[in-house]
Amino acid sequence: MSPYILLAFVIAYFGLLLIVAYFTSRKSDNNSFFIGNRNSNWMLVAFGMIGTSLSGVTFVSVPGGVYKNGFAYFQITLGYLLGYLVIAYVLLPLYYRLNLTSIYNYLSNRLGVQSYKTGAAFFILSRTLGATARLYLVVNILHNVILKEMGVPFWVTTFVILAMILVYTFEGGVKTIVWTDTLQTFCMLAGLVICVVFILNNLHLGIGDAVTQMSEKGYNKIFYTDPYSKLFFVKQILAGAFITITMTGMDQEMMQKNISVKTLGDSQKNILTLAVTMLGVILLFLFLGGLLYLFAESKGAGMQAIMENGVEVKKYLLHGTNVGADNLFPAMALHYMPQAFSIVFIIALISALFPSADGAITALTSSFCIDILGIQRRSDLDEKKQKQIRQTVHLTFAFVFLIAVLVFKWIDEQSMIDVILKIATFTYGPLLGLFTFGILTKRKVKDSIVPLICIAAPLISFTIDKYQKQIFGNYEIGNELLIINGLLTFIFLWMISAKPSETELASH
Repeated sequence: MSPYILLAFVIAYFGLLLIVAYFTSRKSDNNSFFIGNRNSNWMLVAFGMIGTSLSGVTFVSVPGGVYKNGFAYFQITLGYLLGYLVIAYVLLPLYYRLNLTSIYNYLSNRLGVQSYKTGAAFFILSRTLGATARLYLVVNILHNVILKEMGVPFWVTTFVILAMILVYTFEGGVKTIVWTDTLQTFCMLAGLVICVVFILNNLHLGIGDAVTQMSEKGYNKIFYTDPYSKLFFVKQILAGAFITITMTGMDQEMMQKNISVKTLGDSQKNILTLAVTMLGVILLFLFLGGLLYLFAESKGAGMQAIMENGVEVKKYLLHGTNVGADNLFPAMALHYMPQAFSIVFIIALISALFPSADGAITALTSSFCIDILGIQRRSDLDEKKQKQIRQTVHLTFAFVFLIAVLVFKWIDEQSMIDVILKIATFTYGPLLGLFTFGILTKRKVKDSIVPLICIAAPLISFTIDKYQKQIFGNYEIGNELLIINGLLTFIFLWMISAKPSETELASH
């Protein structure tokens, strides 16, 4: 399909987002931007959070990873259920009881100012790296499909997309994002279902027949029982639980939307609805992945091993072109499906891109303004000055995103979902340790040493990961490295803590 036609649909879709933003951002203020005036509809938040939780990486990387790991990712999704229960019945009651705008204020109340600043700083680092990795993957696809043929440089493509996101989030913030994410999640899921139905019809398969063919090729294996493998189901389920607790429950972006809901009960409904829905959606993405490989093979594709930067990488060879896992879905949708499906894919891909990027920039702006700059605690700043600072920070983070995406383009990783999960194991570990220590103990820490501990734990975890073969032999550490990182943080915090006095206990 002509890139100009695809570009026209992208512009039209963006115009629709602007219309939504216009109506939702009227009469907005800083409170609207940060927490949506605590008046968001829980059903809209729950539905929109599906798009935020999945992102463009899920849209292309999860289906693409089926050839290598089958449906193993579903093991992590089962762990999500456990994590969402902890969020709903442990973390959310805590956040609502303290009436928090930034969830990291809890660390200030419980552990101290340095702990609070450290937690916020690790969120900013985590979300910046994770969000820009997600953004890079989708921007790269859009650039290659649409703007590259027009002679537009990659950095210009990235700049334009970030500018589009800024335009509709600049005023309304969370108040706007709740509505735009709902629209975008609908478009993404509609695209997913349409592609599944098309491939089934094209291959003349029913769902049962498709599952049988996937089983014969080993595409739909879910549970891995080798304890030494990084895909071992116990490790994957535990990792999924802790990934959810940290990347959702201890993440300002995700919780910012939850605490924008009026009541705790509705917020808990939101999380539990999201938990159940995610199981079905991820399973459908994995099913699509199996179908994509069956579809590719029907078009003459075959797997081969090639060398890239001295490393053997398996890619599909399709009519003389090597197609990596993250590019399989785009290649099939844009070159081997009818033109109408190219449009469906592009709109669904953008719908997967925007919820993760717009929410991230908004949440980073909120956390930096509230936690680092402390604009809500400063009596010398009126509403107008706070807004000016918030908008400046918003623009700054957009620029940081631009630079980070260009760095990822330079690195050019093969599977971004692996990159994102690896980043999370290092950067969310200290948050897991801080919150767990605060909730499970009443001990008082030496607040000034906490930043050093939160730097030391990831460094030790990195060393363990790097030399795991020498340390553990055949045992492979996967995403449970997040648990190890959090545990190290917890242990170090215990070592620099003491029991509170009777007076301090009475005050709590």
